[in-house]
Amino acid sequence: MERTTRATPHQFAAWLHDQLTRRGYDLRPRGGGQTRFADDSRIGRATISRILSGQGATDTRILALLSEALRLPLGEVLVRAGILDESELRAVQDPTPGSRRITPEQAADELGIDDGQSRRLFISMTETLQRTPPPNHGEGRAAER
Repeated sequence: MERTTRATPHQFAAWLHDQLTRRGYDLRPRGGGQTRFADDSRIGRATISRILSGQGATDTRILALLSEALRLPLGEVLVRAGILDESELRAVQDPTPGSRRITPEQAADELGIDDGQSRRLFISMTETLQRTPPPNHGEGRAAER
């Protein structure tokens, strides 16, 4: 099975910084943007600061709150955070017709995810994505442009 590269915490930080500045949050020192986004997203300011400094985020609750606050599909946030890569997201959201269905635990085994925390996170996110219909590509994007 070919593996694709996942985003790093620093890439996630750069992506989130871009998302926030595009939405009008002033992230300069003393700009107040981190505090304002923390309030708007219901995520602690310290957590926002850690993510923006490249320390990453793997807590499913935080990633779901980011998804909601940014009005982006959870799957996109998971890919940007490096939890999933694009091919894993597609496979979870839209399995190939006629392909064998496997459980999230079996998928973690096949992907070689054996670290306890990473495994629990993967299984939780996979279960969430299986309950979430694939996004309507292009929908909601016109408003951002």
